[in-house]
Amino acid sequence: MKSEHEIIEEMQQVVEQMRLDDLEDNPDIAEEYFDCDCCGEHKCLAGSIEYEGYRLCNDCVLIAETGFALGKIKSVQELIDAVEDKNLEKLCEYLRQEQQREKN
Repeated sequence: MKSEHEIIEEMQQVVEQMRLDDLEDNPDIAEEYFDCDCCGEHKCLAGSIEYEGYRLCNDCVLIAETGFALGKIKSVQELIDAVEDKNLEKLCEYLRQEQQREKN
């Protein structure tokens, strides 16, 4: 049985190869961007994948595929919910800091 570290390394290689394959198949994709449905960032289309109606950037594909391989998540929806919670926390913290600045 593979160790967690071996699984993570293998997923990194697989996901990077997907990105390289996309670039090889269509070099123009390097200039195509979209807003990732998971992290919300504006990312390159190369290496992105659509899961369950959500398009994930290559970085989020790595997190999703590693999560699946390690049995940490069962669906992309679980990952998106977890990231939304984290993004919401960041937004709340930012708003608190803005309120503090306005008071000072």
